[in-house]
Amino acid sequence: MKLLHIDSSVLGPNSVSRQVSAAIVDRLRKTHPHLEIVSRDLTATPLAHLSGSHLAAAQGATPEASLLQDLAAGQTMLDEFLAADIVVLGAPMYNFTIPSQLKAWIDRIVVAGKTFKYGAQGVEGLAGNKRVIIAVSRGGFYGADTPMAAGEHLETYLRWVFSFIGVKNPEFISADGIQIGPEYREKALTGALQAATDLHAA
Repeated sequence: MKLLHIDSSVLGPNSVSRQVSAAIVDRLRKTHPHLEIVSRDLTATPLAHLSGSHLAAAQGATPEASLLQDLAAGQTMLDEFLAADIVVLGAPMYNFTIPSQLKAWIDRIVVAGKTFKYGAQGVEGLAGNKRVIIAVSRGGFYGADTPMAAGEHLETYLRWVFSFIGVKNPEFISADGIQIGPEYREKALTGALQAATDLHAA
């Protein structure tokens, strides 16, 4: 069994989402002793954002020499995602949505013919055989019953993206309100770490 661990926070060891995603991976490692783990830090080795040259290369044009390394990196990211049985993703909220580094990764895995296709019935996701677990951290509170609910474009976006490629029930472990004050941060982190520890193995 293969697990792909992706982190996207720019805060290094101070990141809540990194701590929680690591706890999720640790929980799964203990329950699946022979788990093969691939880890990717999207801030240490960031992908370039999509350009016209990327799209032209995807359509068969000869890529510019300066683009070859990034195209190879993008293909590696796609191959790793396709090979994974479990994906653990650390996703902090930056300005109401995902980090741009994470968006660049998503742009490399949402690929027609690889993770989705269009047919007579519309879109068909091709990656539905994966378990996806997402560690979310948010500075405030964005629940449906809060004044900030309309600003939540992280979890809602990720649910849509993974559903689009066939993952119907991504699992979320959230740490909310971490910027409101130290006591809120501690409570949120403790709760999220406990949820990671209690995560079911299957």
